[in-house]
Amino acid sequence: MKKLALHWKIIIGMVLGIIFGFIMNTVAGGKGFVSDWIAPFGTIFINLLKLIAVPLILASLIKGISDLKDISKIKSMGLRTIGIYITTTLVAIVIGLSIVNIIKPGDGMPQETIEKIKLKYENDAGVTDKLMKASAQKEAGPLQPLVDIFPSNIFESFVEASMLQVIFFALFVGICLLLIGEKKAKPLVDFFDSLNEVVMKMVDLIMLFAPYAVFALLANVIIAFDDVEILIKLLYYAFCVVGGLLLMIGFYLLLISVYTKKSPMWFLKEISPAQLLAFSTSSSAATLPVTMERVEEHLGVDKEVSGFVLPVGATVNMDGTSLYQGIAAVFIMQVIWPEGLTFTNQLVIVATALLASIGSAAVPSAGMVMLVIVLESIGFPTELLPIGLALIFAVDRPLDMCRTVVNVTGDATVSMMVAKSLNKLHDPKPKEWDDHYDEVK
Repeated sequence: MKKLALHWKIIIGMVLGIIFGFIMNTVAGGKGFVSDWIAPFGTIFINLLKLIAVPLILASLIKGISDLKDISKIKSMGLRTIGIYITTTLVAIVIGLSIVNIIKPGDGMPQETIEKIKLKYENDAGVTDKLMKASAQKEAGPLQPLVDIFPSNIFESFVEASMLQVIFFALFVGICLLLIGEKKAKPLVDFFDSLNEVVMKMVDLIMLFAPYAVFALLANVIIAFDDVEILIKLLYYAFCVVGGLLLMIGFYLLLISVYTKKSPMWFLKEISPAQLLAFSTSSSAATLPVTMERVEEHLGVDKEVSGFVLPVGATVNMDGTSLYQGIAAVFIMQVIWPEGLTFTNQLVIVATALLASIGSAAVPSAGMVMLVIVLESIGFPTELLPIGLALIFAVDRPLDMCRTVVNVTGDATVSMMVAKSLNKLHDPKPKEWDDHYDEVK
């Protein structure tokens, strides 16, 4: 009998997790049961993915850079990567603003609904936390994001999983390996090559647990929904965001078809396990090891390209988040600050959302922190910020899950485009966890 493909196993786990979550919502003590006995397995899974993210980036990027044999190729790859990422982010923001201005989901929202949302979420700990984080980020100097790239202690960067600092260190080591000559560099290159293979095998083993983990993660998400009426009132806004995200995925598939000459359906099939994990975890960083494994082994992108493009993308390429920020900012203004809906302000939203996406952390709900900065950039009244966040807080988590899927899909698309431009796109060579099992059992 043919073995069931991994993406189908994950989809089954997701569906069962959603059903189980809804059932537990109706059972006395059900929420506590899920929180105490089901959710921890999802947390373990995410911890395992985060565990291998840093060594995978380090090993893959150092090995990839050393294999280039030419420092000028690093510059070429970097410029293409950043250029394409900026372009796709601008497209995402324009799509978001176009949809929200055409559909106008904030127009005509009943005052009683606004008051109910305000009372429920305005002083919520989550809203307050986002406002505090945004305030701290705003107070940093304009060049602080640049300063943050350069670590003072690389081991501290490893511990905190500061992706850009790890990328800088790996690039620095890789370039120095090129400069000391192939003979002297070989022992360290062989070490990182072997480490990369080990960590990729870890990904294969961890993914055996993925269907059960997404069951736990989705069940835990469902039990968090405690006010169905408010969710229904915000469906119009949510549909705008989801519609924009689907259009963005359509844009990616067009790029895949036209530029890389690959089948869009093949692309979706091969990247789907990473997309499904992105949806379940709401974190590009947690999904990164799986994204790298799918892109290298199943899409055929060389290690030196994926090892650079994907970690950078997980940090600076937030197309889904940028699209959401455009829609959310205008939606909030439509509801409580319609006088701010000027053409000039919307141009400022485009520029600020682009810059904010570069500094956005690859963790759940980071987009909401960036949204505060976007709103403040257009002079949104400070006293209305808590109300503005409260308006969208109830549906932020499910939308965060959806926009993370777009972030990960965008990373994979750009990696294929960069690989194609550098002639580093080859026929995929998938590996299984038990390829060498017969040798050691």
